[in-house]
Amino acid sequence: METRTIPRTVIRPGYVHGYSERESRRLGDQADTLAGLLHGGTAYPAGSRVLDVGCGVGAQTAHLVAAGPRAHIVGVDVSGRSLAQAGARLPGVTWCRADLFALPFADASFDHLFVCFVLEHLRAPRLALSGLRRVLRPGGTITVIEGDHGSAFFHPHSAYAQAAIDCQVQLQSAAGGDALIGRRLQPLLTEAGYADVEVRPRTVYADGTRPALTEGFTRNTFVAMIESIRDEALAAGLITAPDLDRGLADLRRTAEDGGTFHYTFFKARAIRGED
Repeated sequence: METRTIPRTVIRPGYVHGYSERESRRLGDQADTLAGLLHGGTAYPAGSRVLDVGCGVGAQTAHLVAAGPRAHIVGVDVSGRSLAQAGARLPGVTWCRADLFALPFADASFDHLFVCFVLEHLRAPRLALSGLRRVLRPGGTITVIEGDHGSAFFHPHSAYAQAAIDCQVQLQSAAGGDALIGRRLQPLLTEAGYADVEVRPRTVYADGTRPALTEGFTRNTFVAMIESIRDEALAAGLITAPDLDRGLADLRRTAEDGGTFHYTFFKARAIRGED
């Protein structure tokens, strides 16, 4: 088995997972399966203004609405296609198409910011966090959630499966992102000027006794994500087709009887102090 260094010229910058219907379903499966794990402890009081940064198709926004049904929630994303899907799903939310590096909101417009699975796709995540402080009122909170592909381990062990995951990590890096960013949240937020930064792991463990997690996360979220980069990984020359296909098969095996899968998300909360 051989893996290669990726030539960056063959990779498109931006959202490495794409905007297909399959990806929309994957995001929905992920959000619904992990709602309790990721959103537990997060609630927004009536009348508060909440900005969902990089809201995409609204998969996570739906759970923000559930956590704050009387809050004023605004979703912002750069993709008009994604926002159209989000608007059809959640007509009561205010949607705005904009680049998060140039948000069209006044200073201190929001009481709370929610940033989930966004920083991993950015070339300058610290700069993004610094810029977001402008639209957060002093004393307001920011919640950031990211995964870390380095935390994925599984049974049966497979070097081929690990190589398949590493292909996704390399593709995301070549596109300007970082699939290992979860471990960096505390220093990123601190360097961006936030106060009282607190980061806690949110661990997913799935085996045969947890069929909902095995189906919703292992199979429909994580393995589906790695499957989706097959053509791009091969085009980039990262791995041979037989090795990648064996790796994908071994990943699917972890969701079958006798298989186990572990992954860690990191959830951070901080406040904007007085400047």
